[in-house]
Amino acid sequence: MKQWLRGTNAAVLSVAVIGIFIAVTMLLGSLKGFQWDLTKNKSFTLSDQTKTALSDLKQDVRIVALTNAGVGLNHEVMDMLQEYKKRSSHIKVEEYDMTKEPSIAKQYDVDANGTVVFESGTQKKVVHFYEMFMADNATGGYLFSGEEKLTGALTSLTSTEKHTVYFLSGHEEVPLAQMSALRSSLEGENYVVKDLNLLREGAIPEDAEMLFVVGPNKDLSDKETELLRTYLNGAGKLYLSLGFNKDMATAWKNIDGIMADYGIKDQHAIAVESKQSTLFDPLTIIPEYGSHTITDQLAKYDLITLLSLAIGLNHDDANEKWTATPILKTTNKAYGETDIAQLSQSKTKQDDKDIKGPMNLGYVVENKEGKPKAIFLGSSTLLMDGEINKQGNRDFALNAVSWLQEKKDGVTIRPRQGANYEVATMTPTGAKTIFWGTIVIIPLLFLLTGGWIWWRRRKG
Repeated sequence: MKQWLRGTNAAVLSVAVIGIFIAVTMLLGSLKGFQWDLTKNKSFTLSDQTKTALSDLKQDVRIVALTNAGVGLNHEVMDMLQEYKKRSSHIKVEEYDMTKEPSIAKQYDVDANGTVVFESGTQKKVVHFYEMFMADNATGGYLFSGEEKLTGALTSLTSTEKHTVYFLSGHEEVPLAQMSALRSSLEGENYVVKDLNLLREGAIPEDAEMLFVVGPNKDLSDKETELLRTYLNGAGKLYLSLGFNKDMATAWKNIDGIMADYGIKDQHAIAVESKQSTLFDPLTIIPEYGSHTITDQLAKYDLITLLSLAIGLNHDDANEKWTATPILKTTNKAYGETDIAQLSQSKTKQDDKDIKGPMNLGYVVENKEGKPKAIFLGSSTLLMDGEINKQGNRDFALNAVSWLQEKKDGVTIRPRQGANYEVATMTPTGAKTIFWGTIVIIPLLFLLTGGWIWWRRRKG
């Protein structure tokens, strides 16, 4: 009888402990926003910026995650989205495997690695998986900037503020069709992007908050230069990135004149840095950053910017109206090749006519009151499709736009560091050994040991 009571008490105690555990779990789960993140890199802890954005959300947002089961790291994105869902009743998350449900994938502009679509009413914002992951050169692992990109898309989706920017054409600039990623990113930040041919339109539209001139091969006409100067003398702002022209020393009289208005001088020399990296050719520069709002976060997270065929720039300290600050420069080992014909023949050898490094490759210009007016870059390749998604190129390009627009509320959240993603190769024999050992033999040993202990106690 006593033995039966002891067994009954043990059973009741076990049930009570399990019941208490379940009750506590349900209680904690019912507490909105409560969590105890024990992961090494706080993978489930949202930033204050994201929490504020979610708590301020007043409209329903549908988030469609189009994943690919064959691509690793999907869980990073989905875990983050589930955290968003927990924080706001206005968030609804749906996941579809694009390989199994291609009909749904066709409804969106998807990337094969994965895409997240935010929808609210007629508004839509898209974030591709490749925008959220980047290599961590220091550890060999990766950096996950998903929270920054996802929260940025969410705040942009719910904002009613719009900005109109124009891309100049008619001078063999890089066409918008070759900058689709930049255009998509700008539209995702609530910019209205339009093309502008001054010779056809005859004026810069009144709603133009910023004018992009990207990689012009030919010079502006005198009339266009006059229109541009009038625009810039007002509230207009300029984002000018030079392209490559073998006759740049004589071909860009008016473009050089516009830059000279702000104390910037085109040195008509291509930066060469032959010993910087074995991964790139000598004409691809990894510039050092100057201290500035545009570049500080990139430097902090060790995100590099890549420039190809970059033209050296300089500035006139005597300019009394404008302040020019260098934000990109080469190392002191680089030089500026002035013989463009020699470059065309794939020859890079420094001589006395070349410009000694370091060379400046990018400037920001503001008035004496600190109001942004223009940014001048010695290269336009970082804005082009195929280049903009490398390392920090996209972030640099958009940071420059935000600075020109004086946007102080840009979303900047530190990326999470992830371990090196490794794949274990397993033979069929090894797989069988693991299966029999972990699924059959070890559980059977525990069962036999428990049975033997029970049998001994019953006999005793």
